[in-house]
Amino acid sequence: MTDRKKRGDSGEAAIARYLEERNYQVLERQYRCRWGEIDLIARSPEGVLCFVEVKCRSSGALAPAREAVTASKQRKLRAAALCYLAQTGEDCPCRFDVAEVYTGREAGWGAPIIHYIPSAFGYDSQ
Repeated sequence: MTDRKKRGDSGEAAIARYLEERNYQVLERQYRCRWGEIDLIARSPEGVLCFVEVKCRSSGALAPAREAVTASKQRKLRAAALCYLAQTGEDCPCRFDVAEVYTGREAGWGAPIIHYIPSAFGYDSQ
């Protein structure tokens, strides 16, 4: 397993814990379909289905992690979310969230620093 994959899996696990501590129900991890992958799918305490893109960075990153969620990535996430909705028959409010996880010196080499951005982009983003 590559260091990048390890860091990504670790970041996703940290966000899953973060959400569960806030009474979200994690439904899927690394959901895959022909249109792409969604890191986490969770239901908020209010019943909103959250499609979560997790971005991990070590200290010294030049740009915020959220900037890696490009318009192209957003299109893939929307397509994968529609696939998930079709497969599961879910009919509820949905949103796309981005979770930034920073590790290393910036986080004091201890627990990661998490920035969680609900409704980071919508269905009509280009």
